[in-house]
Amino acid sequence: MQNRQTNQVFNFDKFPNFEKDIDLKQRAWIEVKGKAIETNVRQLRSKLSKNCQFMAVVKADGYGHDAKLVSEYAIKGGASQLGVATLNEGIKLRSSGVKKPILILGNLYTKRDLIICFKNDLMPTISSIRECLICNNIGKHFGLKFPLHLKVDTGMSRLGFEYNKFVQQFEKIKSFENILIEGIYSHLSSADEANALDPKSITQLQRLKFNELLKQINLDRNNEIKIHLANSAGMLLNKDFHFHMVRVGLSMYGYSPLDKIDKNLLLKPALSLKVKVAFIRTIDKGVSVSYGGKFVSHRKTKLAVLSIGYADGVPRNLSGKINVIHNNKFYPQVGSITMDQMMVDITDSNEIKVGSTMVLLGSDGDKTISPLEWARKSNTIPWEILCSFKNRLPKVQVD
Repeated sequence: MQNRQTNQVFNFDKFPNFEKDIDLKQRAWIEVKGKAIETNVRQLRSKLSKNCQFMAVVKADGYGHDAKLVSEYAIKGGASQLGVATLNEGIKLRSSGVKKPILILGNLYTKRDLIICFKNDLMPTISSIRECLICNNIGKHFGLKFPLHLKVDTGMSRLGFEYNKFVQQFEKIKSFENILIEGIYSHLSSADEANALDPKSITQLQRLKFNELLKQINLDRNNEIKIHLANSAGMLLNKDFHFHMVRVGLSMYGYSPLDKIDKNLLLKPALSLKVKVAFIRTIDKGVSVSYGGKFVSHRKTKLAVLSIGYADGVPRNLSGKINVIHNNKFYPQVGSITMDQMMVDITDSNEIKVGSTMVLLGSDGDKTISPLEWARKSNTIPWEILCSFKNRLPKVQVD
């Protein structure tokens, strides 16, 4: 092999081919506990009536946990269906061997995409007569029925048939011979708000509108069409939101979207974010650290440089606001978080070395750092934190 920069020729035949066995924990990585997913699903299902099904929402690569892994353990826990956001997410799960029904929660609107959806045994979410007609024509072409779910907008103002027009449109849709209406659903916009159980809340008004719609189209809860409304928050509010199926995301991963939760529901976080120390340096008092010099040492300070940054999904606006854990002790992150690295003040430690592992999210001993904490400190929501982790963070299954 010739080095292009020096023109030197090397013979690496005597060296092992390390590239075939790259250490996934070489830099920074995500650890996923599949058993925690399975346990969470079992617990959540225990809160449902016997005939209420559990859809595991595994979009955005399983909220950053690895969709294939999450699907496998959610199914072990009793999930009967899966929910994804995009056509490619559904195809990827099918290609990995997943057999359970998969609903695409996003909108497919071209004939090409709907044909691909049909051929891969995926169910689209339909929000208009136009897409119903396309699906009916596709089913007719293949001499089969095209299974799908109809979505109605009850207050989210996103996808879904217009509420006031759905009854009339549903009568027409029922006449299409080559579609199979597997489900009818809507989505709650504010079920995680503190007033969600207030009779005048947006959440309760949505539920009442949805119930009224079902009465108008003569669907009761024993109908073959699966009726579903609840996300994680709606599912945890009470059984009035459960219907035939619930769509659970965040809670399945170990976090409650509600401030108040059943004390008997012990959800287990399935994700940990870990990183190794890449370098250690000592600076004098009065020395600035990282871009902008927003942190200046007030003493002689020992810094650990960690190989992770905002390009991996750690929000830059958490700079100087978070801790990391090593051997059951917190250490503060200092200076601006950079694209690929961050600094931690380890002055009080004599045991942290280059190559030591730090926990950014997860537990070490009795110390824990949660995505909920990061979300509060960065003025966002835990969903965004979990879904922000990038592909260059390998996912490692642990149990």
